[in-house]
Amino acid sequence: MKLFENLLYSIHNNICTITVNRPDKLNALNRLTILEIGEALQAALDDASVKGLIITGSGTKAFVAGADIREFLGLTPVEGKKMAHTGQALFNRIEECTKPVIAAINGFALGGGCELAMACHLRIASENARFGQPEVNLGLIPGYGGTQRLIRYIGKSKAMELLMTAEMINTQEALELGLVNHLTTIENLIPKCIEVMDKIMTKSPLAITGVIRSVNSYFASGTIGFDTELDEFGKCFGTEDFKEGTSAFLEKRKASFSGKELKQ
Repeated sequence: MKLFENLLYSIHNNICTITVNRPDKLNALNRLTILEIGEALQAALDDASVKGLIITGSGTKAFVAGADIREFLGLTPVEGKKMAHTGQALFNRIEECTKPVIAAINGFALGGGCELAMACHLRIASENARFGQPEVNLGLIPGYGGTQRLIRYIGKSKAMELLMTAEMINTQEALELGLVNHLTTIENLIPKCIEVMDKIMTKSPLAITGVIRSVNSYFASGTIGFDTELDEFGKCFGTEDFKEGTSAFLEKRKASFSGKELKQ
């Protein structure tokens, strides 16, 4: 069993379970966690005994409640774009993983957490799960692929609404919109994921890989959108609104945005 600082990693009956284990931070993604998810993913790919992966969060409150905002403070536009590039690269690796990946969404999947869930091949959520991209509250936009994948799953109009209002949706609405595949109880979440994965693992592994690659190739022409997201995410770090938004978040108050860039 591989040991990580911010993850739990286990293999049982050919299924690797990767659990983001920062419950005191609602499993928020910091730099180390991003790095460790990449290492865990590679370990699972290198292990011939692993036929499928489940990604989840520890506890019952959050899958991943977003990025660790404190790590955003003081970043320049260039540094912000670089950070987003690291996140996008990891989530692209998950999406392109040649073994099936299911997100077991056990609570809040917000910001980077929603983006992580959308990078997985399937999403199974508990009744208490909530989804959203609240980055505009911080004077930001999603930077880990959220502006692109949300459109793919729920369409442009609804994606625009969620991205611009920062509203959360519950599991039932996510199911109706096509963002999640199955809705279940928190107690049955992992068993349901295992049930679906067991069914997938009865099929040809090479055929499953072919399905993943073929479906992903349908969207390949849209890669320029990910580059645009990187550019726009980086630009946010050069604004007064980002400074105000993150300060308000950390100080637990309502932000007052000016729409101004930082003075050079």
